[in-house]
Formats: sequence, C-alpha cells, structure tokens
Amino acid sequence: MSGKYSEALAAHIVASKPEALNDVDRHEAKRALVNIVGCALGGADHQAVDIAIGALGPFAGAPTSAVLGRKERFDPLFASLINGISSHVHDFDDTTPSNYIHPTSPVASALFAYASVNKVKGLDFLNAYVLGYETVTRIGNATYPAHYRRGWHSTGSIGVFGAAVAVGKLMNLDEVQMLNAIGLAATQGAGIRDNFGAMAKSFHPGRSA
Repeated sequence: MSGKYSEALAAHIVASKPEALNDVDRHEAKRALVNIVGCALGGADHQAVDIAIGALGPFAGAPTSAVLGRKERFDPLFASLINGISSHVHDFDDTTPSNYIHPTSPVASALFAYASVNKVKGLDFLNAYVLGYETVTRIGNATYPAHYRRGWHSTGSIGVFGAAVAVGKLMNLDEVQMLNAIGLAATQGAGIRDNFGAMAKSFHPGRSA
C-alpha cells in the first residue's frame, strides 16, 4: 500500500471507538467468533496441527497462552499460529464472496492468543475484531481479482494486515506505531494458491496471525 493509504488506515484504526459499533455489528461479530472457535475446535487434533507443534514447539517461548482446543500452552506468537492452522485446516471458516478471503481465521487467531495473556474488555475485543475484519475485506476488495489471479492466497497475504491492526488496536498503538505495524505486516505477507490441497494451505492464516 502506498504511504497515504497506510496513513489513512492507521488514523482510522486508532480513532475508531468501540461505542460506534451498533447492535448489528456486535451480533455479527459474535456469530463470526463463535463460528471460528467451532472451526478451531474441529481442527485442533488435525495432523497439520500436530506437525506444527512438533516442528516449532521446541522453539516457543514461555507457555503463557492458551490454544483453542489443545491442552498445551505456548507463547502468544506460537499460539496464534496454531489457532490459525486449526481454524482453517478443514476450510469451513467464513469466506467473503467478493474476494475469496477467510478473514476471521488470521484476525481472531491473533486476538485470542493476545487476550489469553492480557486483560481485554469484551467490547474492545469485538471492536478490534471488526476493525481487523474490515481491513482484510477492504484491502482484499481493492486487490481482487488481480492479486488472486497472480497466484496469491489472499487469506495469507492480506489476512496479515487484519491481524496486525486488530492486535495493535488492543495494544493502544498511536498512529505512528500503527503505521509501523501495517508496514511490518506488509513485508510479512505470504501464501500461494499452489499450496491448495496441501496442509500448507492452513499454515497461511496461522502465519498471518
């Protein structure tokens, strides 16, 4: 994204207040979060999750964060990865028809890991989720179909922006910090459609988270 668009996004995220969420926003956000928890619980014992834990678990930090559907605890960074894999591995997570992105998996996976080790008010959590979801959807709409047709798996390459701004919102980042977070997210965007059909596909939203 060019500087002016990143700056506008950062300003919007920082200025947004949870009180601005109307009843429909809250209801739909809660529905989406319940859905993604169900998806994560259903995928928590998948082989892809076991492989990720076996390969990367030994390098994790202090086990402070809960993981959806697992008895193990990991550091928040690794917990968000596992949440993302488990919630997407069966491909039942929500999809936006305008750009074929699964926005909730990367956004909520990061938020749940963060909230597991930090005190977060429910309405602040919902607001951060909605802002992350909106970010993913708007960037996805702006880049579809060219981005997707060139082989990118947008859930991974664009989902990272939603995860960054959502957690950044809960961390109360200022505009400069939020802008830096967006830039760091951009340089970590990844995921290719050639991985479709392989377990690596579910790694994409986990990596984004």
